[in-house]
Amino acid sequence: MDRLAAMQAFVRVAEAGSFTAVADQMNVARSAVTRQIAALEAHLGVKLMARSTRRLSLTSAGATYLEQCREILDRIGAAEGDLAGEGQTLRGAIRATVPLSFGLLHLTPLILEFAQAHPDIRIDVDFNDRRVNLIEEGMDLALRITDHLPDTTVARRLTACRFAVVASPEYLRRHGTPRHPDELTRHACLAYSLAARGSWVFLVDGQARQFEIASRLTANNGNALHEASLRGMGIAYQPTFMVADRIRDGSLVPLLKAFPTPAVDMCAVFPGNRFVPRRVRTFVDFLASRLGPEPYWDRGLALE
Repeated sequence: MDRLAAMQAFVRVAEAGSFTAVADQMNVARSAVTRQIAALEAHLGVKLMARSTRRLSLTSAGATYLEQCREILDRIGAAEGDLAGEGQTLRGAIRATVPLSFGLLHLTPLILEFAQAHPDIRIDVDFNDRRVNLIEEGMDLALRITDHLPDTTVARRLTACRFAVVASPEYLRRHGTPRHPDELTRHACLAYSLAARGSWVFLVDGQARQFEIASRLTANNGNALHEASLRGMGIAYQPTFMVADRIRDGSLVPLLKAFPTPAVDMCAVFPGNRFVPRRVRTFVDFLASRLGPEPYWDRGLALE
């Protein structure tokens, strides 16, 4: 048994969820792929896959072995790539999870540009605001907007993420303009449920302070809150990558300029126990070059 070839076949089958699909990719008979996996299971002395007529799933041993195989194959690919030089064609898969709103607004064009430049790269993107466990879900990286990462996290800062407190001119005509964050309890606020839904953070004399708000609408997606603010339903605390264009065209008005909101980092986060292959490093380098250090959506935007 060629153990390396068997490991590669196992990873492909696990990712595709099908022996037939992998056999078609490799241009071999399905039985040849089945024999490779069976030989690998016999060598290891454990069952890696549970098969039925309708679906294929990994056993607990198979899920553990899959991560180990990915790391080994990534290291082999990285070693060969380093020897071949930077001019080598990038190949393989990149699995990334990205915030939904930011991903749709700003990342999609960049991902497509990178994919067109590297046609041998397969990209699988999960647009999701949920905090994904990268190792358990087999992700190569996550883009996260955060003001804190644990010391053990392997990450690279891509750019800054600023926030603005905004409302439509219609809302301000009907309800007045708050002059201090203390007044937000007397206004209809639009709260993001994956953050601290009962308070917003402002800088007062250079120090971050939390101020209570009165929530009229709470949602776990920024697009819904953005639409609500445009309809005059309340005041929103949103990242500038969502509201910068609407501030420029006057659809939204920035508020409380004397009390700026603290900026946070937008980072690429990697699984802590896995070697980062060159294709992933190249992808992150590409994103960093397009996004930072000053993101294009913030250029010329006056919030203070």
